[in-house]
Amino acid sequence: MDSNLAPRETWPGLMARAQAGDRDAYSLLLRALVPVIRALVRKQIADPVLIDDVIQEVLLTVHRVRHTYDPACPFLPWLMAIAQARAVDALRQRGRRQRRESDDEPLAEGVWTGNIGQQETEEELALILDQLPARQRQIVEHIHLQEMSLAEAAARHNLTISAVKSLLHRALTNLRRMGANHGRS
Repeated sequence: MDSNLAPRETWPGLMARAQAGDRDAYSLLLRALVPVIRALVRKQIADPVLIDDVIQEVLLTVHRVRHTYDPACPFLPWLMAIAQARAVDALRQRGRRQRRESDDEPLAEGVWTGNIGQQETEEELALILDQLPARQRQIVEHIHLQEMSLAEAAARHNLTISAVKSLLHRALTNLRRMGANHGRS
Protein backbone atom coordinates (compact mmCIF):
# COMPACT_ATOMS: atom_id res chain seq x y z
CA MET A 1 0.00 0.00 0.00
CA ASP A 2 1.22 3.50 -0.83
CA SER A 3 2.62 5.22 2.27
CA ASN A 4 1.14 8.52 1.04
CA LEU A 5 -2.41 7.17 1.40
CA ALA A 6 -4.53 7.93 4.44
CA PRO A 7 -4.85 4.99 6.86
CA ARG A 8 -8.31 3.45 7.26
CA GLU A 9 -8.78 4.72 10.79
CA THR A 10 -8.64 8.30 9.44
CA TRP A 11 -11.39 7.79 6.84
CA PRO A 12 -14.37 8.74 9.03
CA GLY A 13 -12.64 11.98 10.04
CA LEU A 14 -11.61 12.73 6.47
CA MET A 15 -15.19 12.18 5.29
CA ALA A 16 -16.54 14.43 8.05
CA ARG A 17 -14.10 17.14 6.95
CA ALA A 18 -15.06 16.55 3.32
CA GLN A 19 -18.75 16.88 4.22
CA ALA A 20 -17.85 20.23 5.78
CA GLY A 21 -16.23 21.34 2.50
CA ASP A 22 -12.54 20.47 3.05
CA ARG A 23 -11.40 19.71 -0.52
CA ASP A 24 -7.93 18.52 0.55
CA ALA A 25 -9.42 15.99 2.99
CA TYR A 26 -11.80 14.78 0.28
CA SER A 27 -9.02 14.39 -2.27
CA LEU A 28 -6.86 12.50 0.26
CA LEU A 29 -9.79 10.22 1.11
CA LEU A 30 -10.62 9.45 -2.53
CA ARG A 31 -6.98 8.59 -3.31
CA ALA A 32 -6.93 6.21 -0.34
CA LEU A 33 -10.21 4.58 -1.40
CA VAL A 34 -9.27 3.64 -4.97
CA PRO A 35 -7.07 0.59 -4.12
CA VAL A 36 -9.61 -0.59 -1.53
CA ILE A 37 -12.48 -0.24 -3.99
CA ARG A 38 -10.43 -2.10 -6.62
CA ALA A 39 -9.87 -5.00 -4.19
CA LEU A 40 -13.58 -5.10 -3.27
CA VAL A 41 -14.71 -5.06 -6.90
CA ARG A 42 -12.19 -7.72 -7.97
CA LYS A 43 -13.93 -10.14 -5.61
CA GLN A 44 -17.06 -9.90 -7.77
CA ILE A 45 -15.80 -9.10 -11.27
CA ALA A 46 -12.97 -10.61 -13.31
CA ASP A 47 -13.03 -8.35 -16.39
CA PRO A 48 -10.35 -5.61 -15.89
CA VAL A 49 -12.19 -3.11 -18.10
CA LEU A 50 -15.42 -3.61 -16.19
CA ILE A 51 -13.52 -3.36 -12.88
CA ASP A 52 -12.26 0.09 -13.87
CA ASP A 53 -15.76 1.15 -14.90
CA VAL A 54 -17.19 -0.02 -11.58
CA ILE A 55 -14.47 1.80 -9.64
CA GLN A 56 -15.48 4.98 -11.43
CA GLU A 57 -19.15 4.36 -10.65
CA VAL A 58 -18.35 3.68 -6.99
CA LEU A 59 -16.41 6.96 -6.76
CA LEU A 60 -19.26 8.85 -8.39
CA THR A 61 -21.75 7.25 -6.03
CA VAL A 62 -19.59 8.06 -2.99
CA HIS A 63 -19.49 11.63 -4.23
CA ARG A 64 -23.23 11.78 -4.82
CA VAL A 65 -24.22 10.23 -1.47
CA ARG A 66 -21.38 11.45 0.75
CA HIS A 67 -23.90 13.46 2.77
CA THR A 68 -25.52 10.19 3.92
CA TYR A 69 -22.40 8.94 5.70
CA ASP A 70 -22.52 9.29 9.50
CA PRO A 71 -18.96 9.89 10.80
CA ALA A 72 -19.96 8.20 14.08
CA CYS A 73 -20.33 4.91 12.17
CA PRO A 74 -17.65 2.69 10.62
CA PHE A 75 -16.69 3.84 7.13
CA LEU A 76 -15.70 0.56 5.47
CA PRO A 77 -19.15 -1.15 5.66
CA TRP A 78 -20.70 1.98 4.10
CA LEU A 79 -18.13 1.88 1.29
CA MET A 80 -18.51 -1.90 0.85
CA ALA A 81 -22.28 -1.58 0.43
CA ILE A 82 -21.79 1.00 -2.31
CA ALA A 83 -19.10 -1.05 -4.06
CA GLN A 84 -21.19 -4.21 -3.96
CA ALA A 85 -24.27 -2.43 -5.31
CA ARG A 86 -22.34 -0.86 -8.20
CA ALA A 87 -20.67 -4.19 -9.06
CA VAL A 88 -24.04 -5.95 -9.15
CA ASP A 89 -25.49 -3.11 -11.23
CA ALA A 90 -22.62 -3.38 -13.72
CA LEU A 91 -23.00 -7.14 -14.06
CA ARG A 92 -26.76 -6.82 -14.57
CA GLN A 93 -26.33 -4.03 -17.09
CA ARG A 94 -23.73 -6.00 -19.02
CA GLY A 95 -26.03 -9.02 -19.07
CA ARG A 96 -28.97 -6.93 -20.32
CA ARG A 97 -26.81 -5.20 -22.90
CA GLN A 98 -25.50 -8.50 -24.24
CA ARG A 99 -29.01 -9.88 -24.58
CA ARG A 100 -30.77 -6.77 -25.83
CA GLU A 101 -28.27 -4.92 -27.97
CA SER A 102 -26.34 -7.67 -29.68
CA ASP A 103 -27.35 -6.37 -33.12
CA ASP A 104 -27.19 -2.67 -32.27
CA GLU A 105 -24.06 -0.58 -31.96
CA PRO A 106 -23.03 -1.19 -28.35
CA LEU A 107 -23.23 1.61 -25.83
CA ALA A 108 -19.93 3.31 -25.16
CA GLU A 109 -18.28 1.57 -22.24
CA GLY A 110 -15.76 3.01 -19.85
CA VAL A 111 -17.64 6.25 -19.25
CA TRP A 112 -15.22 7.66 -16.75
CA THR A 113 -11.88 6.30 -17.90
CA GLY A 114 -8.55 8.02 -17.85
CA ASN A 115 -8.24 11.06 -15.61
CA ILE A 116 -11.95 11.79 -15.31
CA GLY A 117 -13.76 10.81 -12.15
CA GLN A 118 -11.24 9.23 -9.79
CA GLN A 119 -9.67 12.24 -8.13
CA GLU A 120 -11.75 15.09 -9.45
CA THR A 121 -13.55 17.30 -7.00
CA GLU A 122 -17.18 18.26 -7.42
CA GLU A 123 -16.24 21.60 -8.97
CA GLU A 124 -13.81 20.03 -11.43
CA LEU A 125 -16.43 17.49 -12.50
CA ALA A 126 -18.97 20.28 -12.98
CA LEU A 127 -16.46 22.27 -15.03
CA ILE A 128 -15.77 19.27 -17.25
CA LEU A 129 -19.47 18.53 -17.77
CA ASP A 130 -20.17 22.22 -18.42
CA GLN A 131 -17.85 22.05 -21.43
CA LEU A 132 -20.27 19.67 -23.14
CA PRO A 133 -23.15 20.97 -25.25
CA ALA A 134 -26.26 21.29 -23.07
CA ARG A 135 -28.14 18.23 -24.42
CA GLN A 136 -25.07 15.99 -24.15
CA ARG A 137 -24.45 17.18 -20.58
CA GLN A 138 -28.08 16.54 -19.63
CA ILE A 139 -27.97 13.02 -21.05
CA VAL A 140 -24.74 12.18 -19.17
CA GLU A 141 -26.16 13.63 -15.95
CA HIS A 142 -29.42 11.72 -16.28
CA ILE A 143 -27.95 8.36 -17.28
CA HIS A 144 -24.72 8.26 -15.29
CA LEU A 145 -25.28 10.58 -12.35
CA GLN A 146 -29.02 10.13 -11.78
CA GLU A 147 -28.94 6.51 -13.01
CA MET A 148 -31.88 6.82 -15.39
CA SER A 149 -32.37 4.09 -17.97
CA LEU A 150 -32.05 4.90 -21.66
CA ALA A 151 -35.84 4.70 -21.95
CA GLU A 152 -36.38 7.09 -19.02
CA ALA A 153 -33.90 9.61 -20.45
CA ALA A 154 -35.53 9.31 -23.87
CA ALA A 155 -38.97 9.96 -22.40
CA ARG A 156 -37.69 12.88 -20.30
CA HIS A 157 -36.19 14.57 -23.40
CA ASN A 158 -38.88 13.49 -25.86
CA LEU A 159 -36.28 11.58 -27.90
CA THR A 160 -35.93 8.06 -29.24
CA ILE A 161 -33.64 5.62 -27.44
CA SER A 162 -31.38 5.71 -30.51
CA ALA A 163 -31.11 9.50 -30.26
CA VAL A 164 -30.21 9.22 -26.57
CA LYS A 165 -27.54 6.60 -27.40
CA SER A 166 -26.15 8.88 -30.08
CA LEU A 167 -26.02 11.90 -27.73
CA LEU A 168 -24.45 9.76 -25.01
CA HIS A 169 -21.85 8.38 -27.42
CA ARG A 170 -20.90 11.89 -28.57
CA ALA A 171 -20.74 13.13 -24.98
CA LEU A 172 -18.55 10.24 -23.87
CA THR A 173 -16.24 10.76 -26.85
CA ASN A 174 -15.95 14.43 -25.91
CA LEU A 175 -15.32 13.56 -22.26
CA ARG A 176 -12.60 11.09 -23.20
CA ARG A 177 -11.01 13.71 -25.45
CA MET A 178 -11.17 16.25 -22.60
CA GLY A 179 -9.71 13.68 -20.23
CA ALA A 180 -6.79 13.04 -22.59
CA ASN A 181 -6.20 16.77 -22.93
CA HIS A 182 -6.55 17.22 -19.16
CA GLY A 183 -3.93 14.48 -18.62
CA ARG A 184 -1.45 16.30 -20.88
CA SER A 185 -1.81 19.64 -19.07
